[in-house]
Amino acid sequence: MQTRTVVPSLRFGLILVAQLWLAHAMGYLVHEYAHTVVAWVLGHKANPLALDYGHLDAVNLLIQAEIDENVDYAPIFAAGKGAHAALIAVAGVLFGNGLCYLLSRRLYGRFLAQGRRWLTLFFFLLCLMNVGNFIAYVPCRTFTTHADMATVAKGLNISPWWIAMVMGLPFCVAVWHFLAKITPEAVRFIAPESQRTQIGLALLAVFMIFRFYGSSGIRNYGEASHWISFAFMNVLAPLSLLLCWPRQQGIDAAPR
Repeated sequence: MQTRTVVPSLRFGLILVAQLWLAHAMGYLVHEYAHTVVAWVLGHKANPLALDYGHLDAVNLLIQAEIDENVDYAPIFAAGKGAHAALIAVAGVLFGNGLCYLLSRRLYGRFLAQGRRWLTLFFFLLCLMNVGNFIAYVPCRTFTTHADMATVAKGLNISPWWIAMVMGLPFCVAVWHFLAKITPEAVRFIAPESQRTQIGLALLAVFMIFRFYGSSGIRNYGEASHWISFAFMNVLAPLSLLLCWPRQQGIDAAPR
């Protein structure tokens, strides 16, 4: 009996880790390629695939920490095309993660209705990575002097408060919907017979959004970003568990 329990648990764990890595990589790369594609379309980059891929080491392979858009904004501003710079800078989170989020939500719903467990899990994780990217930029790194949102504010000559209001509201709604609606449904479907696994998946979702992505402004982005990230990590993270904590043991896996 114990062997029969351990083997499926190990299999689930390995699949979860592999899908988690792939979903993070996809969420990261669509963000960076959105920057470069828009820069290429606007005539500020010769090759839309020319990212700075960094070194071939374990950390970069694991979390893509050194991969960067490789767009030089200085000549764009020097040419008086601040609006172009702003569009390129916002493209990562707005077009890359935004469109990927909408697509992954659609596919998550489709595979959930079809009762396809592993595909449902993957697109749930891909949704997770995209909503995490939302708050990593707005609001965690909106009130700063460098990076994407600072470039948007400079290019459009606007206050970062406009970015926080215009983009922050839909981003926060997306995070709320993911935690309050998608996560409880997903964990019950993915692990219908194990409340412990359901709780683990809910904790994973909260950790990734509020601790992994929410910590993006904790260092090197100024005091405002530091305290916003601090609040996400230490206040909103535990409160958000109330939204997605598993309350039922099972879910009907039949197509709806």
